[in-house]
Amino acid sequence: MYARDNVSGATQTQEQPTSAQVNSAVDAFRMLSDATRLRLMWQLASGELDVNSLSEAVGVARPSVSQHLAKLRLAGLVDTRRDGRRVLYRARDGHVRALIAEALFHADHEVSGLPPHD
Repeated sequence: MYARDNVSGATQTQEQPTSAQVNSAVDAFRMLSDATRLRLMWQLASGELDVNSLSEAVGVARPSVSQHLAKLRLAGLVDTRRDGRRVLYRARDGHVRALIAEALFHADHEVSGLPPHD
């Protein structure tokens, strides 16, 4: 796929992504193209939260948050863990957390007018 040179930050193409890889990426971006789901993922990128906490944090009704979380879970972007009667949600892994962070850092540059990074 793609390798990042740790010294210069330059990206070098090694090989084309497979159809399965592209489709998986498209599915992830499709899930993240919803504002509520992106806000939920931002919250989950920094730790585990339950539905009530997420509902309060993003200002969306609990049933709607539950539906969004179910979609994110089916898409493989979030994992769950039981804590007694509560279900805790978290971003699946470092790749997902990095994807969320980079998307929102990019948006910050676009909105604030900061120059792009190379």
